Amino acid sequence: MQAPEKPASTSFMLFVAPHRTMFLSGGVMLLVSFAMWALELGARAGLLPAVAWMLPPGWMHALLVTSGVFPFFMFGFLLTAMPRWQGYDEIASGRWVWSWRLLAAGWALAIVGMVVPGLVVPGLVLVLAGWGGVQRILWQVAHHGDLEALHARLVCYALIAGMAAVLAWIGFALTGNPVWARVAIELAVFCSLLPVFFGVCHRMVPFFSSSVIPAYVMVRPPWVMVLVVGGSVLHAGLDVAELQSLRWIVDAPAAVAALWLSWKWRPVPAMKVPLLGMLHIGFLWLGIALALFAIQGLASLLGYRVLGMAPLHALGVGFFGSVLMAMVSRVTLGHSGRKLAADRLTWGLFLGLEGVVVVRIAAELVPAGSSAVVMLLAVLGWLGVFGAWASRYLPIYWRPRSDGRPG
Repeated sequence: MQAPEKPASTSFMLFVAPHRTMFLSGGVMLLVSFAMWALELGARAGLLPAVAWMLPPGWMHALLVTSGVFPFFMFGFLLTAMPRWQGYDEIASGRWVWSWRLLAAGWALAIVGMVVPGLVVPGLVLVLAGWGGVQRILWQVAHHGDLEALHARLVCYALIAGMAAVLAWIGFALTGNPVWARVAIELAVFCSLLPVFFGVCHRMVPFFSSSVIPAYVMVRPPWVMVLVVGGSVLHAGLDVAELQSLRWIVDAPAAVAALWLSWKWRPVPAMKVPLLGMLHIGFLWLGIALALFAIQGLASLLGYRVLGMAPLHALGVGFFGSVLMAMVSRVTLGHSGRKLAADRLTWGLFLGLEGVVVVRIAAELVPAGSSAVVMLLAVLGWLGVFGAWASRYLPIYWRPRSDGRPG
């Protein structure tokens, strides 16, 4: 009688595919970093004792989220999807796992360094080394073969800007000069995250929609990429040059282009399939955020200061956060042998996330005395939504596929 086959160990399953390891790490870091931010906001609201952070808390939050949380998810997606885009062989774990170890160790050290002196810089150096390892792999994939490589190369180049942002954060941690922090944020958000998220949506949303919506025509004009991505990079340059009153010149055309693209992608029929509708709703936030940036820039030109950080959080919580939940849920379900459909919990959590976006934007519009409390409510909502999402999805990463296939 043949002995039953032993189930694969948890540690082995985590390293079967890059999305498993990177998504799990991103989920843990998301919860930890936003819990730290909740502690800070609780202290500001007078509800908790203050924490003596080693970096200014606002910039600590920006560092952990823009250069830590979102990149983990981007790496997991791109190491899984980009080889398929380019007809490249599946990437063996031996090629990327050492980079993950450096990234995980580096961020663990940096997070501890937020309360223990002297650890942030060594942590970020490890992060930079790990990022470079992933970058090397993605560069090879993006420049492989003769297939159309516009999207692959766009996100590959944008990730180089993300590395530059980590370098700028190291400069800030070493010198305390706020210029380095501002440069790091602009590089991370407008030269790395926005181009990557937009590039992935530009390629994948019409592709996914075409298999669901009858008589669907894929609309992916390159000129929209020029307006949105080019405008985003120019936006960063104008911010660094402290020419915020001129940002509307690039933000307004980018907003029109993004909203036009959202309309052409036919979001209304996409709502019949929640997992696809999540992507369309998430992408809509890009046009809204860019429109808010344009309004803010025009108001600045006229001598008014309006909206505060509402445009930035419409972008970060609305666009990045919503697309992250939608895309990572889709990849996780599809690559674990499960039905490619959002269950009631996933759809409900996504709608809850949309409520969090509204609350976070509202925090910039309420009287100053109430702002910290509303911000805290938004962060607690974010933690509640993603905490429930993590309890549903993170265990999948250390379990075998339900259909018995490898991967």
